[in-house]
Amino acid sequence: MKTNPIRALYLRALLILLPAGGLATAAESGPLPDPFGLPAALDYALSHNFTIQQARERIKQQTGVELEVSARRIPSLSAAANYTRQDESLSSPFSPADRDWGLQVQASQVIYAGGGVMAAGRSATLAREAAELELRGVINEQLLAVRAQFFTVLLAQRQIEVQEENIKLLEEQLRNARNRFEAGATSNFEVLRAEVALANGRPDLITARNNYRIALEELRLVIGYTDNGAGAFPAVAGSLNVEDAAEYDLVDALNAARSRRPELQRLAKLEQAGEKQVDVARAGYRPEVSVFGQYQWAKGFGVNGWDNRREGWIAGVQTQWAIFDGRATAGRVAQARSQFQQTRLAVEEAGLAVDVEVRRAHSSFTEAWDLVSASGKVVEQAEEALRLANVRYSAGTATQLDVLTSQVELTRARLNQLQAFYRYHVALATLRKAMGLADQALGG
Repeated sequence: MKTNPIRALYLRALLILLPAGGLATAAESGPLPDPFGLPAALDYALSHNFTIQQARERIKQQTGVELEVSARRIPSLSAAANYTRQDESLSSPFSPADRDWGLQVQASQVIYAGGGVMAAGRSATLAREAAELELRGVINEQLLAVRAQFFTVLLAQRQIEVQEENIKLLEEQLRNARNRFEAGATSNFEVLRAEVALANGRPDLITARNNYRIALEELRLVIGYTDNGAGAFPAVAGSLNVEDAAEYDLVDALNAARSRRPELQRLAKLEQAGEKQVDVARAGYRPEVSVFGQYQWAKGFGVNGWDNRREGWIAGVQTQWAIFDGRATAGRVAQARSQFQQTRLAVEEAGLAVDVEVRRAHSSFTEAWDLVSASGKVVEQAEEALRLANVRYSAGTATQLDVLTSQVELTRARLNQLQAFYRYHVALATLRKAMGLADQALGG
């Protein structure tokens, strides 16, 4: 059984324009789960991210345009009525009544418009499909932003932990220096140096805590969470660790991007819509023909009542043809052709930009995995170096400076490893987005 396309269009519009039960507005933002993990952040952003909501609204807008344009493909029905009353002194023997009224109902249908009606309807449909593809692209982009910001929060958390561990070790070094000084095994200089090292370590911890607070606010922005200061952001839970690297071939990635990127598919739809707009403009060269049918009720002669009315029907054909319009149609055709060519050029430019984006993302992903591999070895070596420095310092064969230097290097190695983990997660998500793959939260 075939579905009437006009009826299907109206049903689509009804479903889109009705408020979605699962879509909460910013004012309706409920409390976030505690602890707050990455799946919860992605799910919340799908419903509350403002950029995604705006893209949904653009689909509704384009559906309205599609309804408006397609209206000429179905009959129109209109009604008109008039009622007048005049002073009796204006009456005449030929028209003694002081009132006049009439009522008419008319149906009309365009049967030929030079192909412009069908072309305009198809163009509007393609534009609506382009808006739907735009939504897919926006979702991919915004979920990438959520992932990146979530890992930024995790990075800030781990940096705080590293700096706190560094402070604890420096405090332990200070206690050891003081104990050795009190035992007469060292000079006050080593105590002073340990105090300076501890003081120098505290600003990094303060900065790390501030970075964490800022990262939380940025995460709140990208997921669309508006609590109006009602409560603190819940604890963010997740892991930055990287176990195994994913594998993506560059050639496969380029081919996937060409076939799956919603941005390219959207521009292809707009290119087709632009071609149809040229047909719409050309329709101005041709006549427009429509049929109509009308039924009228009018006041009878010399009486005002409904029972003495006159009534009857009228049917006919109407045509209109702008034989010469001062080349206005030619101007509209030239504009439509230029816009079509601009869109075609935009498609080619976007294809090149996507290729470059994929190559850059693939290169960054390869670099990120290399950094992860290298940073793990450095941390192991730095931990062993600190252990040996402490043993030698306890045996009196190493100085306190050796221990402090080893501690600084271990802290730097741990921070570099966290940065490598962070860059890997972001690079992986960026590469998947560049390939046109949906976020893993959507099953892509």
